[in-house]
Amino acid sequence: MRNDLRRRAFCALLLLTLGSCRAIQAPKTEVLVLGMIHGSHRTSEQYGLEELERILRAAEPDMVLTEIPPDRLEEAARQFAETGEITESRVRVFPEYTEVLFPLQAELGFEIVACAGWTREMATARRQKLEELRGTHPAKSERADEGWDWIDATLRLEGFADDPVKMHSGERYDEIVETGMIPYDVYFNDALGAGGWTHINDAHWAPCAAALTRVRGEGKRVVITFGAWHKGRLRAALAKREDCAEVDAGALVAGALGATRS
Repeated sequence: MRNDLRRRAFCALLLLTLGSCRAIQAPKTEVLVLGMIHGSHRTSEQYGLEELERILRAAEPDMVLTEIPPDRLEEAARQFAETGEITESRVRVFPEYTEVLFPLQAELGFEIVACAGWTREMATARRQKLEELRGTHPAKSERADEGWDWIDATLRLEGFADDPVKMHSGERYDEIVETGMIPYDVYFNDALGAGGWTHINDAHWAPCAAALTRVRGEGKRVVITFGAWHKGRLRAALAKREDCAEVDAGALVAGALGATRS
């Protein structure tokens, strides 16, 4: 009798303990991965700077991870604070940041984190090596070029080119990019060193991962903003994190723009 009472008491205590653990479990970081179209934001009728601003406002981020080189963020932020303009050479090429993100930060107060893996030296070395490979491996270089052209053509054919709702709905956009990049990645990733396709995506993800780890368990909303061709690799890396939950970008974008989801 006494042993039976002890077992019941133990089971009740265990259930209470498990319930308490569930109740105090740290909230996951909500992460929204947005693909940017860089200079085309200035001309696109569907995914212009106004549309991007509406999307970011709807996202209500606590933190935005950007394709800005870490060694350029401080100078860009200083310039914007002092003059309202950004002339820093590696940042001014991104209108999504100079004309939307920094002005919104001044209003909404979210944190901007620089996460680009690129450096000027890497970009120069990659360009030089690609020219060399065109001479030493012309057939492989042609296949890589064909892969890039196929991506552009397929995105246009299937209506993805600059439609932000369709771009962020489902997996098809990312699948097209991943398929078209196969020759370039297989033939030249190692030959290009840090500038290879897999290598640079890994380099982009590393500071993103560090930023997500820094806010783990705080229930933050984080938006990742890189060139749209990178978003598939970033999403795949994000899916491996148990502390994060990806936000449905297609639904959020459609809601922000008052559009019908494709």
